[in-house]
Amino acid sequence: MPSDKDKEVRDPAALELFKSLGLDSKTAQNAVANPKVTANLTDVVREAGVAQGCDKSIGNLLYTVATKYPANALKHRPALCNYIITNRIKTVPQLEAAFAFLALVGPDSYNEAEFEEKCGVGVEVSLTDIKAAVADVIRSNKDVLLAERYRVNIGTLLKDVRSKLPWADGKLLKEELEKQMQDLLGEKTAADDEKLDRKKKEKNPRVEEASAGIVPEENDPYSIFPKPQDNISVHTEIFFSDKSIWRPHNSRERLEKHLMETGGRVLTRFPPEPNGYLHIGHAKAMFIDFGLAKETGGGCYLRFDDTNPEAEKQEYIDHIQNIVSWLGWKPFKITYSSDYFQDLYELAVELIKRGRAYVDHQTADEIKLYRSEKKDSPWRDRPISESLKLFSDMRRGLIDEGKATLRMKQDMQNENFNMYDLIAYRIKFTRHPHAGDKWCIYPSYDYTHCIVDSLENITHSLCTLEFESRRASYYWLLDSLDLYLPYVWEYSRLSVANTVMSKRKLNLLVTQNYVDGWDDPRLHTLAGLRRRGFTPEAINAFCRGIGITRSDNIIRTELVEHYVRREMDRNCPRTMVVLKPLKVVVVNLKEGEVEELDAKIWPDDREGSYKVPFAKVLYIESSDFRLKDAKDYYGLAPGKSVLLRWAYPVKCSNVVLADDKETILEVHVEYDRSKSTKPKGVIHWVAEPSPGVEPLKVEVRLFDKLFRSENPAELDDWLADLNPNSREVITDAYAVPPLKHAKEGDRFQFERLGYFCVDRDSSEQKVVFNRTVTLRDSYKPGSK
Repeated sequence: MPSDKDKEVRDPAALELFKSLGLDSKTAQNAVANPKVTANLTDVVREAGVAQGCDKSIGNLLYTVATKYPANALKHRPALCNYIITNRIKTVPQLEAAFAFLALVGPDSYNEAEFEEKCGVGVEVSLTDIKAAVADVIRSNKDVLLAERYRVNIGTLLKDVRSKLPWADGKLLKEELEKQMQDLLGEKTAADDEKLDRKKKEKNPRVEEASAGIVPEENDPYSIFPKPQDNISVHTEIFFSDKSIWRPHNSRERLEKHLMETGGRVLTRFPPEPNGYLHIGHAKAMFIDFGLAKETGGGCYLRFDDTNPEAEKQEYIDHIQNIVSWLGWKPFKITYSSDYFQDLYELAVELIKRGRAYVDHQTADEIKLYRSEKKDSPWRDRPISESLKLFSDMRRGLIDEGKATLRMKQDMQNENFNMYDLIAYRIKFTRHPHAGDKWCIYPSYDYTHCIVDSLENITHSLCTLEFESRRASYYWLLDSLDLYLPYVWEYSRLSVANTVMSKRKLNLLVTQNYVDGWDDPRLHTLAGLRRRGFTPEAINAFCRGIGITRSDNIIRTELVEHYVRREMDRNCPRTMVVLKPLKVVVVNLKEGEVEELDAKIWPDDREGSYKVPFAKVLYIESSDFRLKDAKDYYGLAPGKSVLLRWAYPVKCSNVVLADDKETILEVHVEYDRSKSTKPKGVIHWVAEPSPGVEPLKVEVRLFDKLFRSENPAELDDWLADLNPNSREVITDAYAVPPLKHAKEGDRFQFERLGYFCVDRDSSEQKVVFNRTVTLRDSYKPGSK
């Protein structure tokens, strides 16, 4: 990473120019370090005619123009610069309104009076106006302010003021609001920093502060996406090797035709390839694709990207549909890329006719070599008629597999390798699981997904950042065929610490028996998380909590568990299980006496209880007894009392040791039926249901991180990083009697131990529990 000094040396003239605009040193240096910003800001300075410098307020607005101006309206940028230097546009809200207006206009002409009205040109907002608007908002919210004082949400108040004065300076608004609040409330006190004790409307789990790469939950994370009606703007530039720059966008006619067909609805798609099981990264994709459609009243296609007949299986198709439904999403339609094979073939023929595709005979290795050297294929410029005939021969099975491909005629000298004449079709004499034996040529992903997006009238084509370099090819192909251009936007791929999520690595773990199938609870496959006990609500809340961003970060496992724990804490009934039992004899309880006690299911005022037997022989956790007491220890010890949860205080009166004088065989206690003693410690326990009858025996599986390293995928020998202690199986735990009737998928909180879910391996003979998460939340908002 170059230092600031390196940046300064790189282009000292540009640095001095930018400083003359009143930009601070750091902003100016960052601008110089970014070639694109340097070029844009230099052009803006020239267009504004301020090469000799200008006022800081004007310079900051010009810098915003250089970094945020809509790319499809560059012809209007000089005019906007003139508005700025003549102080007709002088606030950020005015400038943002100008950007929005010009983005919709694009390169077309516009009505100047309409522009000025939309941007507040000529509107003067005096300090008197600001004081009056703030006073009005203070008056309207006086009761709330007096009750909550400085704990009120100042952002909401500012929004109210802004609605009255949309073109006012934001800094002046805030200063005046703070001043009038102080006039009303007086100086801020220590009590104003205390958390307000009030009942809040129940919301989805959220993280109160942002961790590294984590954003607080928003009311509407989808607000960053434009409306379908606005998809005439351009949000990308494509650079060609001949130095030309293409800014793809829909014409008004093309957009209007699209809106007529969709009714203006948002249409998205979730397009998994059915070649494996879905993981938590796919949950994020579903949250974005299905969530945006649901939030806007639109629809989301579940589209199976089945262009590779050798990899797809019905097992995976069934699994994907099941998981989508489990997470609560309802597809607008279920489609397959193979549904469009005939359309795709006909469009490929049209592409050849337009001179944009050709049949190539290079081998895969030759194509790779030629692409690395930016060399054209020897068959690139063959006659169109010849490519049409050969492509027809490919379609009819007259050419052997591997002897020909159809390639797009793009830009072999481009800096973007995804413009190096990508393959559109290849020959595969393989039966397709959905289309049958009809085809022996199959389209590639790069050819298929953009065309099907357009054919399905997708408004927002959303995918992860590794596809960003494919934008150029995506738009090039659609424009070459005069098809509608969806809005394309990429977001960061979800990476979770201490696991792997690539299908290749997951497949190896499963097929080589490092784990127990695709739904092994240690995996972050959605099948594995479901089996472990994760709920759809918790997974979707987690996806909302991390936000829809372009920042790549590895998410700590603790954050995922944080959302699950909060969900289960609200909804899981409480019960008692002893994992590693230690026998306890209640010496002052009569032989054969068993008392049925009521144990509460919920920690709050919700109704519900279960019966738990209190008998002469009971069991506690072996870790809840020590031979030597300690000041910070609240368990049982010789001569010490504890409270048995939902039962009585007991005091240790004797300890029976084995012959080695160290191993504890049993503990004798006396119980206080009157409950007159008040011990500090409370422990859980399980008793014999009747004299001499062993308590209900259950199996409990405890899970830890599958890998020891935070990012095992980056290791050469990543399998060597597997955690040998990622699973512990306890076969002889004791549980209270009602758990005998627990069914697969039932979830509980084992008091003092954590949250557990009944596993599919359970039988009438033994119930098996998976620990979902521990009781303690180790995630701390703001931590890295």
